[in-house]
Amino acid sequence: MTEPANTTLTAVPGFKVGHWTDLDSGTGCTVVLCPTEGAVAGVDVRGGAPGSRETALLDPTAWVEHVHAVLLTGGSAFGLAAADGVMRWLESKGIGLDTGVARVPIVPAAVVFDLPVVRADVRPGATAGHAACEAATDAPVPEGNVGAGTGCSCGKVLGFAQATKTGLGSAAIRLWDGLIVGALAVVNALGNVREPSTGRIIAGARLPSGEFADTLTVLSRASQPNLRALAQPGQNTTLAVVATNARLTKTQATKVAQMAHNGLARTIYPVHTLLDGDTVFVLSHGEHIADVSLIGELAAEALAQAVMRAVWTADSLGGLPCAREVHQCLQARQA
Repeated sequence: MTEPANTTLTAVPGFKVGHWTDLDSGTGCTVVLCPTEGAVAGVDVRGGAPGSRETALLDPTAWVEHVHAVLLTGGSAFGLAAADGVMRWLESKGIGLDTGVARVPIVPAAVVFDLPVVRADVRPGATAGHAACEAATDAPVPEGNVGAGTGCSCGKVLGFAQATKTGLGSAAIRLWDGLIVGALAVVNALGNVREPSTGRIIAGARLPSGEFADTLTVLSRASQPNLRALAQPGQNTTLAVVATNARLTKTQATKVAQMAHNGLARTIYPVHTLLDGDTVFVLSHGEHIADVSLIGELAAEALAQAVMRAVWTADSLGGLPCAREVHQCLQARQA
């Protein structure tokens, strides 16, 4: 029997993805491991409340050309400690930037805020990051309530209690000439998630009636004190990693990251607010030659598909509000 084609980020040769998941605490982390020699990387941060590490190093004017892994993690800023475990794992494999006295792994990282889900005092740390690396494979990426997607939700403009459970999704696009662009998304947005073709809300803020609320309408009508009470800066973020077998420079990878954000704009509304920390990383490893604009458009499409899958694969409760039901949702997945 023929194995189905890999339609996730690991369809791009050389990349591996691993998760560490704590269902009891509602948090986790996800690592994207690059080929041993590293990958050219770019990043674009559009949200106004990001939590990150090593993103400045990806600026095209910065010296370092390659990264060795990207970490996406729950736990808010505390979760950045998981990158220490990724570095430790890479160092044990002899992977990193050769400084003459030691190999220093380059591991950009970004966080989502999942502290209200089950336990605020349990966050991914170095042990979790190390475990995610140990679990990493080039098999199709497990999706849903796993890794950094474990404690994610969207539609938080009416508060966490009326949000909808989301998670982690991944998608890949292959062209006839061998070009592959894959994306992985961790959706923890303030806004609702909508079908790009119809605009229909499939996950988001719930009214008492159970119907979805229009986030922009809520924002327009809310007083500033009420808005600040419901939707705090730093508590909403969509994180993404795009990988391709096309050969890109850092400048080109940065441009692809900028274009990939269009995939978020097609599916999340509103997006890129001061209350979100939306961040997209791009990784390039391969010799395929393709037009950068084409790669950017494919990245946006793959990312839009990944966002949709982050909803479809996590929605084991039929889109119910988040607060009390989220723990049961996670337990159901565990069972």
